Parts: sequence; structure tokens; C-alpha cells
Amino acid sequence: MKTHVSHVTYILECADKTLYVGCTNNLEKRLREHNGAKSGAHYTKIRRPVILKHSEKFRTLAKARAREAEIKSWTRERKLAYLRTHS
Repeated sequence: MKTHVSHVTYILECADKTLYVGCTNNLEKRLREHNGAKSGAHYTKIRRPVILKHSEKFRTLAKARAREAEIKSWTRERKLAYLRTHS
């Protein structure tokens, strides 16, 4: 039996109110890393704690990464507007 692996694109709000966008195949583990592990992203490591504000599931890593790149290209104002209507 084949196991389906889903990938997630997510938006975090850092303690300093900045936003971080990423993707992963294990959101719970990645959130733990962002909030406590030495292996978390440097950006979030110095801005803890972080709060998950939004996530979207995709069937493939390529689609999740494409969505991550799309969201990262948005202005902060557009990201905040999106979060207001999709959180």
C-alpha cells in the first residue's frame, strides 16, 4: 500500500510581528523546530515564539514550494489582508 505524503505551505507570525513563510511535509515537527530546536530557521530562531497563522496542504512538494514562492512575493500588506480573510 502506497502512503500519501502531503506537503504544507504555512505562514507564521513571529514575536516581533514579522511574517515567515515556509513549506514542509511535517508541520507539527517543523513548528517545534521553529519554536525550540537548534535546527529551526535562523530567521525564526531569533524571533521566538512563533504562531501558526495559516496553512495549506498540497499533494506534491513542487506545488507547495510554488505556493510558498507566490506568497513570499507578496507585500506584507497583502499577506496581512490574506490572513484576515483566510484564518
